[in-house]
Amino acid sequence: MPRRFSKILALMGGWPLRRAAGALLCVLLLGPLLVSAWEPETFLDAAAKLSPRTQQRARALVQLIEKGSAQSDEARLTLVNNYFNQNIEFYTDQETWGVEDYWATPLESLEQGRGDCEDYAIAKYFTLLAMGVPEPRLRLVYVRAMLHGRPQAHMVLAYYAQVQGEPLVLDNLVADVRAASQRPDLAPVFSFNSEGLWHGVGATRAGNPLQRLTQWRDLIGRLRAQGF
Repeated sequence: MPRRFSKILALMGGWPLRRAAGALLCVLLLGPLLVSAWEPETFLDAAAKLSPRTQQRARALVQLIEKGSAQSDEARLTLVNNYFNQNIEFYTDQETWGVEDYWATPLESLEQGRGDCEDYAIAKYFTLLAMGVPEPRLRLVYVRAMLHGRPQAHMVLAYYAQVQGEPLVLDNLVADVRAASQRPDLAPVFSFNSEGLWHGVGATRAGNPLQRLTQWRDLIGRLRAQGF
């Protein structure tokens, strides 16, 4: 996993959560405006400038969103989790983009056919929003994952059928969607969406980030240009 996560987790142990969150990410007011409008025509227009393989993958994603829009949330989770786990291979940002930290849009991830844990989680998050899953039910979650007997920083997507209920976890490390209680290998650190930040995955809000994170702001701009 990227070295920055190890530094983040170390800092989280000594910093107040609000300060750490402020330094790490921005939940912008633009978020709710962004996720309210899925524009498949804009998405396909953006894909048309890319390779034929990417255009094919983009059309498949549009069809997936159309299919999922008429189904239950549980069915949507399985469709989206399977689609991105099967169409993206894990690579670090350094290997894919030549930089230590880059948050890719779903289209960018499909174009590369590669992504790291954030890219999987981001792609699933925004695709489920496009299908009509209410945003309060979804959170991006930073976790400590036990891999090969060692804790590693990792990101997953959590889905809450009930605000205070047990979430379901969508993860690139595990093929199927599982309840959090079935993932003892994951220890949540904090979770977020465009509405706020939470300590762990609990129901009590820990506050709003205090500073803007460049990656989140840039991601939103690219998403809007690509139809999300």
